[in-house]
Amino acid sequence: MKVVIFGANGKTGTLLMKHALANGHQVVAYIRKAGSIQIENPNLKIVVGNLDETLKIKDAISGADACISALGGGSLKQRSTEFVKGIDTIVSTMEQEIVPRFIYLSSIGAGESKYYMGQPIRLFIADIFLRVPLADHNENEKRLMNSKLKWTIVRPGGLTDGPLTGNLVHGSEKIKLRGNPNISRENVAAFMISQLPESVNVKKSVWIYE
Repeated sequence: MKVVIFGANGKTGTLLMKHALANGHQVVAYIRKAGSIQIENPNLKIVVGNLDETLKIKDAISGADACISALGGGSLKQRSTEFVKGIDTIVSTMEQEIVPRFIYLSSIGAGESKYYMGQPIRLFIADIFLRVPLADHNENEKRLMNSKLKWTIVRPGGLTDGPLTGNLVHGSEKIKLRGNPNISRENVAAFMISQLPESVNVKKSVWIYE
């Protein structure tokens, strides 16, 4: 598959790129800063652009089979208009270019998963500490859910720099989470890439943790 990864130079984005290439996919890495990716691979194309550059986004997406977002707002205190508008542009462009598959990296605490968390964790994490980034994710998730795309929203627990273990649980049903679950970025990246050809979780929001 030809896959466009937005935010491919971030911690999770880099791992998404690595796993996608290892699985034989052609990867278009859309990044904001030139020189931030040092990987050389014949199946890797790097596009440097911002999220408000519609024509660059269109060129990156055109002819692809799927897109993945590992983007985030980057602030715990201020909403990111660029992030939210960027996702809207990506979704609209995918619809126009008939690129159906979108896998979006969100977080436990977004949407209805906020209520899967017990107290006082819910108050501290969802209502206070991650309130701003979760607001961005909530808006982006709604945009996806109202789109024509075959989307999957992935909501991991707290991200760590641990190894790839394959030791994880995931699902889309309502659950009761104990404590503040974590998961390594490696496991999240591997799971997201595994979802590219899958249809089981299309139009579902999937929680995932170790």
